[in-house]
Amino acid sequence: MPTPPQILAPHVRDLGGFTVRRVLPAFERKMIGPFVFFDHMGPVAFAPGEGIDVRPHPHIGLATVTYLFEGAILHRDNLGNVQRIEAGDVNWMTAGRGIVHSERTAPDDRTRGIRMHGLQTWVALPRLQEAAEPSFTHVGRERLPRLEQDGVRLTLVAGHAFGLVAPTPTFSDTLYVAAELEAGASFLVATEHEERAVYVVSGEVTVDGHPVPEGHMAVLPDGDEALVQARSDARVMLVGGAKLDGDRFIWWNFVSSSREAIEQAKSDWREQRHAPIAGETEFIPLPDR
Repeated sequence: MPTPPQILAPHVRDLGGFTVRRVLPAFERKMIGPFVFFDHMGPVAFAPGEGIDVRPHPHIGLATVTYLFEGAILHRDNLGNVQRIEAGDVNWMTAGRGIVHSERTAPDDRTRGIRMHGLQTWVALPRLQEAAEPSFTHVGRERLPRLEQDGVRLTLVAGHAFGLVAPTPTFSDTLYVAAELEAGASFLVATEHEERAVYVVSGEVTVDGHPVPEGHMAVLPDGDEALVQARSDARVMLVGGAKLDGDRFIWWNFVSSSREAIEQAKSDWREQRHAPIAGETEFIPLPDR
């Protein structure tokens, strides 16, 4: 019998008007490859007049990756980017030395009401790129590589896997794949990536015969292929890549190998030294702790 995977359970977090299930960082496991943060939001139905309002806030030392199954979000940042992301698209925002962004429900969607379901993850940058110039990239769903076989539909969100390479920018070896499975379908997760995990978005799923509940992440043993099988129609995400080049400190929205860099980021936000986002007047204050 294959070695059982390590199962990470989610923790519910309130982000101001809506909740998410957070599996990374976990007490048992801080990172999987370069992924240091993994939030699952929804599915949730917003009534007309309601929606998401994540006010302007800063990041350093990471890239945020947004991927939706349903709905849409309007991204704005202080580089001047304004981008609507819809289901199946990817927003990749490299914070580097510092960026400020907001995420809101667009006015038209708010008027109608909208369903929301998706993932937001943070990818820590290698030490040499932690202070890189900030940037933003939107990759439409039509540009993402896909593979369909035997009741399994795979979409490469970022990195490489299954002989495919995504156009999404990455800074280190990355595994990020969306998989939809019909009941009874299965596929193998190869050993091409140093660290790998399977997150169950929905459905009844086993990994090497071990059940993995919805909203939980199965961290795969090193060096072994793993069989992912669906007992019902299901959706999973493959997450991982090369082990990060050292530990990272995480404080609020800041990720860095340097405590000094985080202290500087705190000071910069407290004193509002960042360029503003055009059209935004609100912001999230620096928390007390």
